[in-house]
Amino acid sequence: MIINLADTEMMLSFAEEMAYNGHRFAAFNTDEVTDTYTIELFKTAWEAKEYCYEMTTDADYYKSVPIEELIADLKAVLASGINTSENEAIELTGFAAREKERKEFLENNLNTNTMNEKNLEYLKDQLKYTGFGETFDAELRENIMKGDKDFKIMHTGIMNNGVSNKDTLTVELNFKRSEQTDMYFFNSYHVNLQKEENKPGLEQTFYINKDSASITMKEAYNLMEGRSVSKDLKNKEGESYNCWLKMNFKESENGNFKLNQYHQNYGYDLEASLAKHSIKELNTPQYKDDLLNSLKKGNLQSATFVVGGVESKMYVEANPQFKTVNVYDTNLQRINHRESKEEKKAESHKESVSKDQKQNPDSDEGDAGRKDNKVKKRRSPSI
Repeated sequence: MIINLADTEMMLSFAEEMAYNGHRFAAFNTDEVTDTYTIELFKTAWEAKEYCYEMTTDADYYKSVPIEELIADLKAVLASGINTSENEAIELTGFAAREKERKEFLENNLNTNTMNEKNLEYLKDQLKYTGFGETFDAELRENIMKGDKDFKIMHTGIMNNGVSNKDTLTVELNFKRSEQTDMYFFNSYHVNLQKEENKPGLEQTFYINKDSASITMKEAYNLMEGRSVSKDLKNKEGESYNCWLKMNFKESENGNFKLNQYHQNYGYDLEASLAKHSIKELNTPQYKDDLLNSLKKGNLQSATFVVGGVESKMYVEANPQFKTVNVYDTNLQRINHRESKEEKKAESHKESVSKDQKQNPDSDEGDAGRKDNKVKKRRSPSI
């Protein structure tokens, strides 16, 4: 149907009125401009087709459309924002179809952009809580917009435990797009730990857990250093449990070093193991909690040991396999530096005895003096 833009509002008002009165089909000459005077309305499809058949000649071709379709096309013209005050002829059906496609394209782009932004924020959170910080915004956005099946991001950092070293971690972050939702997920990261230059690094792949806490980058480094990490995991039934993880460098599983697990029923008590040593931080609740949390993450943590009243800085790490803690000096040389509960109890007993002697004058020497006085008193002559 060809209409004049200036007649759009009038045509829409007329069509809606006719539809209200029960007319369901509109017939028109496809080669001429149609307006409210030349359009024909019918209540049945048969009447409209019969009219078109009778009016069609070699020079003129008539066609009928449902009136609701006509109303929708006229509304599409008005919604497009085009200037309807111009005396310009347009092909109504084609214009409405193009406008519909344009609107769908914009909506799809908007939905895609919204989904991409949500996906971006999701991936940023995944990286943040796995210990990789918030520095990958641009790279994530660029790769999401490319729409590839999967992509990788490389990351390199220097790791230490408060001691000087040159341990270099090269990490390959692996992302893959879901076939169901087109969203990208952070699936795993591959670590290469370089202890010394020009020597092969130690390698391990860590997978991101959807239902339980994943191993963070710092925890991965600690595991590859041979230390143990405490994690809350889930079994196949979805039940949560706590265990200590320790890398077994003598066994492998699927190309990775095996991670030995020491479950909570294994009987390792980190706090009790620390209590066997005279560690100053254990006397302050906040410092004690900080020390425990750091060791559970697999860190080699500095602590203040007090022996014979002398304070010295040492390093400790959890050793769940042997239900103890390892102690190192400032040169990271392992030492057997332990003060047992019995020793501390004996020292405490000595202090208690010394304190009692100061407060109680009834010493052996005092008793002897009193006895002498009593003897002398009995030997004094009576008056």
